[in-house]
Amino acid sequence: MLGPLLIFGVTYLLIISEKVDRTAAAVIGAAAMILFRFMPHEAAFACVDLDVVFLLTGMMIVVGILSETGLFEWVAIFIAQRARGNAVAILVGLLTATAVLSAFLDNVTTVVLVAPITILVTQILEVPSVPYLVLLALFSNIGGTATLIGDPPNILIGAKSGLNFNQFLLHLSPAVILVGAAVLAPIAWFSRKPLATPPEARVRIMQAHPELAIVQPGRLRRGLVVFGVIIIGFIMGHALHVPPGVVALAGGFVMLIVCGVGIREAMEKVEWETIFFLIGLFMLVGALEHAGLFDSIGGAISRAIGHNLFLLCLAVLWVAGLLSALFGNIPIVMAFIPLVNTMVSLYFEPQGGMDSFTPEAVRLVADPLWWSLALGACLGGNGTLFGAAANVVVAQIAKKNGAPFSFATFLRYSVPVTLASMVISSAYIYVRYIAFTQFP
Repeated sequence: MLGPLLIFGVTYLLIISEKVDRTAAAVIGAAAMILFRFMPHEAAFACVDLDVVFLLTGMMIVVGILSETGLFEWVAIFIAQRARGNAVAILVGLLTATAVLSAFLDNVTTVVLVAPITILVTQILEVPSVPYLVLLALFSNIGGTATLIGDPPNILIGAKSGLNFNQFLLHLSPAVILVGAAVLAPIAWFSRKPLATPPEARVRIMQAHPELAIVQPGRLRRGLVVFGVIIIGFIMGHALHVPPGVVALAGGFVMLIVCGVGIREAMEKVEWETIFFLIGLFMLVGALEHAGLFDSIGGAISRAIGHNLFLLCLAVLWVAGLLSALFGNIPIVMAFIPLVNTMVSLYFEPQGGMDSFTPEAVRLVADPLWWSLALGACLGGNGTLFGAAANVVVAQIAKKNGAPFSFATFLRYSVPVTLASMVISSAYIYVRYIAFTQFP
């Protein structure tokens, strides 16, 4: 286990130091895991979440085609004028919209769509882009926590636990609303002066004509029809067992044909740097999972705590949150799912095992652990730049558009938001599932 940890640690330090290109560091680190035989190459490729890769590729093609029509400029001017140039009001509106969209599309799709608009809005307002973009990533993860389809960890948990869309919405959306409100209020308050819009910028905003931004109306109309079909595919895809990545990739290529865009031009719209960075991260973390690191951590938790359900929930919430921040929430959830099943079995073992109890009684113990895992992984993914795919995507979009931010800059926003989210989630778990419940 020491070898994979060493390679991961060196790679991680190279990435956060920003002295080496982060994509090159991640891919070389992944290659080192295979070359030194810490993981077979078949297992390395199996670690790559193709649904995320397909989703990103397809949505980047879609956004690239729509951006050339002038749509995003039109939306940016429209938003700025409706808020009368008030940068704080726009920030609150964008973050709220991002959270809601992330719940019903997914957080990666949402940031690919909203980040370019956000950059244009900040340019119009003449305010710094970085605070908007970092908070956009954080709120996409907060909003995505609310539903089964909002964040990849929830999709994994739903598939293995048997919990459905309505149960996720009923049990997690109250926690998300509490977290979102508690985080958004101080952000709005403390942003009043730093994000003040210059008076001359306000005048230009109110005098602008958004309709002049549309430069390819025919392509825009055709593209919006395809985009509408893609959104319907996202909404219905789970019921039809069609992954979002397949919908996005197919939709991207259909839009390419309908809008008369060449394949070479379409491929130039894909942020291949982001794609390969995520592939490298998936393989790096997969090697640690292959070495048994996460199983060892999970087993130690279960043995140390025993049968106190609230402590088990807190351990799952906080440990999954911390590990998600460091290693990414998708592999952590994959590692923790069997651990939660083991915890439930061990809880009932002294009383004759789970077979001695009704399914309802077993659910009474199991469900709080599943909700703790979902909250810990999704909200813990906000902890660092590499905790969630949405964070990485926003960072790459920011870099491409001349508004790059460092690992340390992201931490200045993410750490307080993540800690507040985890504390609120801990209280929510206790009040809703522990304090007033009689357990078997």
